[in-house]
Amino acid sequence: MLLLIGLVAGPASPAWAEGLRSAVVSLALWSDGSVFRSEANGAARVVADRYGHGGPVIVRANTRKSFAAGPRGMVQAMARAERGMDTAHDVLFLILSSHGAPQGIAEKGGRIAGLLAPEALGAILRHSAYRHKVLIVSACYAGIFTTLANDTTLVLTAADATHPSFGCEEGRTWTYFGDAFFNTALRQAGPLPERFEAAKALIRSREEAQGFDPSNPQIAGGAAVLPLLDGE
Repeated sequence: MLLLIGLVAGPASPAWAEGLRSAVVSLALWSDGSVFRSEANGAARVVADRYGHGGPVIVRANTRKSFAAGPRGMVQAMARAERGMDTAHDVLFLILSSHGAPQGIAEKGGRIAGLLAPEALGAILRHSAYRHKVLIVSACYAGIFTTLANDTTLVLTAADATHPSFGCEEGRTWTYFGDAFFNTALRQAGPLPERFEAAKALIRSREEAQGFDPSNPQIAGGAAVLPLLDGE
């Protein structure tokens, strides 16, 4: 399944006034249930509205018949997102939503099911021509993907490497992380790290109220990316 979402320009900032844009590739990796597809679509809209500034927005979802958002589909989607962009200066957002395990993020589509490990995702990211990347992983144990962080790759995850995240039940529009980060925090003004900390506080309060162990969302890397996003 491939969806192209209409773009809405976000508020201008000093850096964006110089012509920088973002491409958004948002992928639902688990075919069963609707929450991951819903979150992938909603997250793409919010990020594009805030950071896209006319850049491409591509959403793919694995289904019970198709493995459209598998590794090959990721590479194809990222390549499509390069068209018409200045990949040396613009920013790629790669958003993944699925179940997770201590070894990787879960993939299921058609007759294929498995786990995508950090090493495999790192190899996929290296296919991209974008120098500046933001990887957002909404899944249990997603903190294992902070190993991919560096100065030009900012990584944000729904949990640390040893804890689950919550809210992936059938019928939901967002996971706990997606609701707090995309649907709430990113709709408000302020630099991305500040917005991430606000989301963490919302998630911690919700988890404590329900007696859950904290998921401990993580942010790492991105020293060369954050000034572009925040216009500093």
